[in-house]
Amino acid sequence: MTTTFPRSTPSALGIDATGVSSLVRALETTTDVEPHGFVLLRHGQVAAEGWWAPYSAERPHLLYSLSKSFTAAAVGIAAREGLLDLDSTVISHFPELDAEVTDPRSRSMTLRNILAMASGHHEETLERARAIDPDDIVRGFLLLPPDQDPGTVFAYNQPCTYTLAEVVRRVSGTTLVEYLRPRLFDPLGIEQVSWKRDGRGELGFSGCYATTESVAKLGQLYLQRGVWDGERILDEDWVAAATRTQVENPDEENPDWRQGYGYQFWMARHGFRGDGAYGQFCVVLPEHDVVLAITGQSLDMQAVLDAVWAHLLPAIDGNGPVDDDALAEVTAHLALPPVDGERLGTAVREDRVTFTVADRTAVPGLDTVVLERDGDGWSATLTQDGSPVRAPLGEGSWAVSGATAASAAVQSDGRVLVAVRFVDTPHLLWVRCDPDAGTFGARWQTEPLHDRISTLHRPA
Repeated sequence: MTTTFPRSTPSALGIDATGVSSLVRALETTTDVEPHGFVLLRHGQVAAEGWWAPYSAERPHLLYSLSKSFTAAAVGIAAREGLLDLDSTVISHFPELDAEVTDPRSRSMTLRNILAMASGHHEETLERARAIDPDDIVRGFLLLPPDQDPGTVFAYNQPCTYTLAEVVRRVSGTTLVEYLRPRLFDPLGIEQVSWKRDGRGELGFSGCYATTESVAKLGQLYLQRGVWDGERILDEDWVAAATRTQVENPDEENPDWRQGYGYQFWMARHGFRGDGAYGQFCVVLPEHDVVLAITGQSLDMQAVLDAVWAHLLPAIDGNGPVDDDALAEVTAHLALPPVDGERLGTAVREDRVTFTVADRTAVPGLDTVVLERDGDGWSATLTQDGSPVRAPLGEGSWAVSGATAASAAVQSDGRVLVAVRFVDTPHLLWVRCDPDAGTFGARWQTEPLHDRISTLHRPA
């Protein structure tokens, strides 16, 4: 089943297109912000959308912690089906750990507590849980006594969501994706979803890959208070609870991260949102009947929201000139610039050259880069920990192949600059090859949180 949103224009939906154009320009020009795609909905219709080449509408994007909001939907559906009780203790779902988990606070922790990132711990527990048990994050988490009573303190905590995913798998008897397929993904017309797994199953707290429009669909479902095409998918009281403050978090650094936390959703200065590392956003503005989904590679996520508040909010129900065509022209030609410079043949004289690493600490395990002429073009093969990844290179363009989009050119100093985008993810790797020395240096624009170079693609 395929469900797509009707396409309209900003002016037909009461949005000033010049404000959307200003938002696009802000996303393109703000330091430490790089957009990959966006979908703007109002009244359940697409007001504007666009993707910056080499990213595209149909390609799923790693969502990082925005995955948590999909996991929470699975919990809400399981609660609706009577498979679990939000006020049941976490330990009751893991009877094999009953004798080991003796701390009273750990034993009193409920599903409702961990939905709200209110396990009682003062800070992230993932690495400490893994240190206790590298093979069982849930066991490590439950053996780590909370600092305060569950429900009383906020701490963004990956094992909370990991544990929720495992509870859903246990009560449903299937994987998270298989459980959600007929209950959420198919009704919403979300076709391309995959999820990074460990030995138990989907990570839950991260690792979900979905398109920008799929993110918008999740936001629209919550905006519609759990109903889609007349079918109730989430209970209305679940949606209300998930999207209001369950625990205060005034000590967070950025203003849009200290407005309170719901069930795997952040409250914001305007509306609420799910978000993930490096600029994955599902922003819902109920008071305006608006959803904005953004994917990208942004180090300054507060700057992204600042741009939304500064440019989009005044455009809603604005009285500016009707400029839909100008916006459409802008969004039709969005692109990230390829590497600029001279063609590779001006510096690389042989058809195949192997470069060895100059600094082994910059990208650990990346030992060799091979530049090779392929007919009329070039490719780069990157080998990290013995696993090679080959990426065709565009010159003055992006060459898209599989999970990579790459571009290269000779710089004024005679070195070859290679940019490799792993287009299923937010990540960009810069490689600078020195033909005279036979060495290369490399650095990440944004460092992957889970993967090596060879696994920077959506799971099969």
